[in-house]
Amino acid sequence: MSGALARIGRNWRALSSEQRLPAIAGIALLVSMLLPWYRESQTLVVKGRPERLVNSLNAFEVYSFVEAAIFVVAVGVLVLLWTRAERKAYHLPGGDGTVIMGAGLWVMFLIFYRQFDRPNRSGVGVDVSVDWGIFIAFLLGALLAYAGYRLRAAHVPEPVVDDAPPAEAETVPAPAAADPPPAAADAPPEADDTEPTVVARRRQRPTAEDVFDGQLSFDEPAEYRPPPRG
Repeated sequence: MSGALARIGRNWRALSSEQRLPAIAGIALLVSMLLPWYRESQTLVVKGRPERLVNSLNAFEVYSFVEAAIFVVAVGVLVLLWTRAERKAYHLPGGDGTVIMGAGLWVMFLIFYRQFDRPNRSGVGVDVSVDWGIFIAFLLGALLAYAGYRLRAAHVPEPVVDDAPPAEAETVPAPAAADPPPAAADAPPEADDTEPTVVARRRQRPTAEDVFDGQLSFDEPAEYRPPPRG
């Protein structure tokens, strides 16, 4: 017994303030089902005089789909929060807050529907009306919906699996290597540290206009003309 109480206390401390509010609303909703939800009245003739008998009924004394659905909703919310405190990793569509808010709205709808479709009781002259306890349950359904809204707005992260692999880092593709610029055809050659090569330049052959008598040429000797004889 002490171990169970210690576990309950540990799980309660593991919940955040936004998770504790729907837990309180769920527990209070279960307790409210013990309150007088309906008033059963019947007229009987006792010793020749009619007498009216009134009997209060809680939600568990009237078996129908409505009471069973409200009970399942309250237990389901408590089981959800219990597993979150136990660090159970799973995902619900829309998140825990959306599910709890929908559960509270569903409870409010069921109780509102019960105002028009009251349970049938066997007997002659039996009349069933709603009692004050069902209105308390309606308010607790509204509190459950509000608690789910707060939990949804708080964005409480869901537990993760302990042995889950870490999320892969987003890889950025390496930039493509830039193509080397085309060699410019008219680009001047790069300077070279080696000594320039001297190319021997061929001497141009002199023409007849450039050569005159008495001038010596290194390329060809001048033509010798003997003097005429007398």
